[in-house]
Amino acid sequence: MKRGSVSAIHSALSLAPINETIDARDMATSKIKKLVILYILRRCITCFVILSVMTSKKKYSLIYDVSLALFIAVNFSAFIYFEHYGLTCKIINSVTALVAYALLLHVRARVILISGFIIGLFWFHWIGYSFEYYHVSYMIPIVIIGFGFVYALFFGVLALTQKAWIRAILLFGLSFVEPFDYNWMVLELPFVESYFGVAKWQFALILVALAFFLTCKQKWRYGAIILLLAAINFSTAQKAMPDLKIKLVSMDIPQELKWKPFMQNKINSFNFKAIDTAIKEGYDLVILPESAFALFLNMHPDLVKILKEKSMHISIITGALYYEKHNNYNVTYLFQDGKKSIAKKMTLVPFGEYIPLPKLIREYVNKTFFDGASDYISADAPTDFIIKGVKFRNAICYEATCEELYRGEPKYMIAISNNAWFMPSIEPTLQNLLMRYFAQRHATIIFHAANAAGTAIVE
Repeated sequence: MKRGSVSAIHSALSLAPINETIDARDMATSKIKKLVILYILRRCITCFVILSVMTSKKKYSLIYDVSLALFIAVNFSAFIYFEHYGLTCKIINSVTALVAYALLLHVRARVILISGFIIGLFWFHWIGYSFEYYHVSYMIPIVIIGFGFVYALFFGVLALTQKAWIRAILLFGLSFVEPFDYNWMVLELPFVESYFGVAKWQFALILVALAFFLTCKQKWRYGAIILLLAAINFSTAQKAMPDLKIKLVSMDIPQELKWKPFMQNKINSFNFKAIDTAIKEGYDLVILPESAFALFLNMHPDLVKILKEKSMHISIITGALYYEKHNNYNVTYLFQDGKKSIAKKMTLVPFGEYIPLPKLIREYVNKTFFDGASDYISADAPTDFIIKGVKFRNAICYEATCEELYRGEPKYMIAISNNAWFMPSIEPTLQNLLMRYFAQRHATIIFHAANAAGTAIVE
């Protein structure tokens, strides 16, 4: 393979023999838990519908309103599921996004609230899955329903007015809002695989066009088409691959096994084998996923020594934990020319790596739901690695979907993730779409290595 290109680069780790170590009883228990969770979730949704009936002045119209809200949510979320199942079509994505936003500017208040609730479920139902690994599975339906209500309130701002122009302004304002510091509800995202651009000014043009069409009754309302044409993405930034041979390593280790002590030697052996294979194949850089070494790597000098020795033949990026002065860090390690350097994570995952609540509540949540674990500590600024003369911005999982990591318009980014927390779900697909959004906006090429799913070059 020539320099300046990247191979089909997916060296996958499948631990099928190891997966057999999961006890059948544990699998049955997990299945029962999921059935209970689905039952509770169904009951909660039923209660939400009943509540809507009780608060409705026109009870007979509830079925219509719920159906319309579902139609809006399906159109608003369709692009995620099309991508997830390999059915992406730019024309369809363009139409569904426009339909969803036009209806959000037009429908009555109650439909807005219900559609926001359903959108929250369609986009973020998977977030609660990680609670299973903290032995609080009963929290899963609560978290799922909670996200539904959060986005019912988020979009509910539009219910304050019936005027399309004001709703358009409010929607544009909401594109800057991140509930609880969680920024994955990017309102421009439905256009990321469409014919429209994802820049703020293009999103604003689309909202103006739709509001203009809905409020103007004369024939010249069709002038909105001109505004929509102006929002089409007619050009894309020219990007060049770095002059390096890069290998991305994909792993497939279930979260329930990843941190088991008996797994460490098996995982470490795979990591070293993947590095050795990359060396034999003549690569300049090999990238392993987040927490590829499921331990505090700096507390294992024997492993560090081996990695330093191997780095004399190839540059190595890998994820692992880092312990320093009684603080825990989620970091990226770079081993190069026999030396080690680290990049600490700057943007932590809310309710995953830190709790964005007052201290007393934070301590209670950590004690009750996270086995008393402390929040991770974040870095003050993003880190750039210089690898064989090429600068790469470092990003760990959630960071690759955060605006602050793209300050300075980095040309290249290395992103590492562990998506096993949320499998099976649409999370890797949504993550990939978000990375495309930022890659398009900032003309960045992202080299993403992940555990479970999501390994790819994102442009």
